Amino acid sequence: MRRVTSGLFHSVDGVVQSPDQWQFDSFDEELGAGMGDFMNRTDTVILGRTTYEEWAGYWPTATDEFGGFINPVRKFVASRTLSGDLEWENSQLIDGSLEDFVRELKQGAGGDIAVCGSISVVRQLLFAGLLDSLMLMQHPVVAGKGKHLFEPGDPTTRLVLQDSQVTSKGNVIMQYGLRGENLN
Repeated sequence: MRRVTSGLFHSVDGVVQSPDQWQFDSFDEELGAGMGDFMNRTDTVILGRTTYEEWAGYWPTATDEFGGFINPVRKFVASRTLSGDLEWENSQLIDGSLEDFVRELKQGAGGDIAVCGSISVVRQLLFAGLLDSLMLMQHPVVAGKGKHLFEPGDPTTRLVLQDSQVTSKGNVIMQYGLRGENLN
């Protein structure tokens, strides 16, 4: 069975939105190596509409390592508002229920399925028990504003720390698995 993973940049105060606004001075070699490992295991990406629209406007012309990964990889987009064919190469809309689609995708052959960005998609798959691995890359910064991954009222959900690392610039990379039990 294929694994569904997500990796999110995370501030000390829990912000996961717009990391390009606050991570610039703490990205280091160890984070780069972790991202490389993440990309090497992944052959399918799931994006939400907002991330798709933001990334489709930037990455198709990017020539860095992540651009070399994200452009040719197979991308599925969860959206209730987009329709028709998507312009970014190897992108298509998910037809029907996101959770049903991911359950079916997990049964197929291939590498990891990564949810990139897309906070609402990560949350939905996490609380549905479909996210196998959540990597939080915490930067030593207080972002002060932005969306958080977890919100007041979320079900209490046990995670299992699978691995952790502190990088040379003080980032903490935490790899969690889902124990699969909501306690509320």
